[in-house]
Parts: sequence; C-alpha cells; structure tokens
Amino acid sequence: MNGRLYLIGGGGHCKACIDVIEQHGNFTIAGIIDLPSMKGETILGYPVIGDDSDIEQLAKDGTFLITIGQIKSPEKRIELFSKLQELRASLPTIISPQAYVSPHATIGDGTIVMHGATVNAAATIGHNCIINSHALIEHDAVIEDHCHISTGAIVNGGASIKTGGFIGSQTMIREGIEIGEYAVIGASTAILKTLPARSRIKQS
Repeated sequence: MNGRLYLIGGGGHCKACIDVIEQHGNFTIAGIIDLPSMKGETILGYPVIGDDSDIEQLAKDGTFLITIGQIKSPEKRIELFSKLQELRASLPTIISPQAYVSPHATIGDGTIVMHGATVNAAATIGHNCIINSHALIEHDAVIEDHCHISTGAIVNGGASIKTGGFIGSQTMIREGIEIGEYAVIGASTAILKTLPARSRIKQS
C-alpha cells in the first residue's frame, strides 16, 4: 500500500469506488466522510469517521478521493475539489486494473477510471472526473475537469466535453463535436451536433 485514502461521500457511487480502490491496491481506505448523522456507521466494512467539518484537519497529512456522484450538477464535487486544492491535499488518479488506459492518454488528479472503461491514445481527461464502468473515450477526445461520463457511454474520436458535463449511460457522442460547459445529456441518446453550454437533453 502506498498510503491511506479518505473518501468523501458515502452513497452508491462510493460503493463502486471502494471496489475499484480495493482492486487498484495502492491505497488502504482510512475512512469515509459523510453526513454527521452517518458517523459511526460502516459502508462495505469501512467506517464513516466524520463530516465536511473534519476535512481541514484530515488534509494536513491526508489523501482524498471525492466519491460523491454527479448527475444534475457537478457543483458539490467542484466545491470539494477546490477546497482540497486550497488545503494542498493529495488527490490521486485511480485507475481500475480492469480498465484500459493508453500510455499515450493523459488523466488529471482526482479522476477515477472504473471497471471495464477504455481510454484510447491521445485522449485527455481532466481533474476530478468520473469515467464510469465500460465507458469508451476514443482517440483525441478531450474530457475537461469535473465531468461524469456514465456507464457504457461512448465519446468518439476528437469530441470535446467541456467543464462540468454529464453524459448519460449508453449515450453516444459523435466524433469531432463539442458539448458545452455544464451540459447534461440523458441516457441512451445519440448526440450528432455541437451543443451549447448548459444544454439539457432528455433521455431518448
């Protein structure tokens, strides 16, 4: 093990992250930060040790992963990431051993690449992103900071997902197009043209 890792957020996404971290093998989970009412509970055997008010103290020598999911808005994940950066906390990149990430791809701090995902050559993924199970990020695609690419989604070659974007499960983004900042694209949707910032596309 390379270090102790604190997880922030104890919901369903946290459970999926725990499984990836256990298989990743480079960190031991030291505890989970969640709501005050959850303190003393356990999640998949790991204790909830505190709430957001404890982050500053833990950050003095702590390593963190934000395990709050993102659907309607990335705001809470962005707020936490910014706070951890200000505290100079360590935010590692976590890649499942069951994922494929090209050695020619780039992935930012605090991003998790989950089981079965593929990140191909010359793709760029920013900070604090979720690349969820079986997502495909093709060659030369750009995923900016604080994005969530959901289960089974496909971002084709040269496409760009701007900051804070959410791409729903099984959605396909056509090659070379741009999805604007903070866009939310529903599940099972084919996006064939560039979309402006804060677009909302419902599930097909």
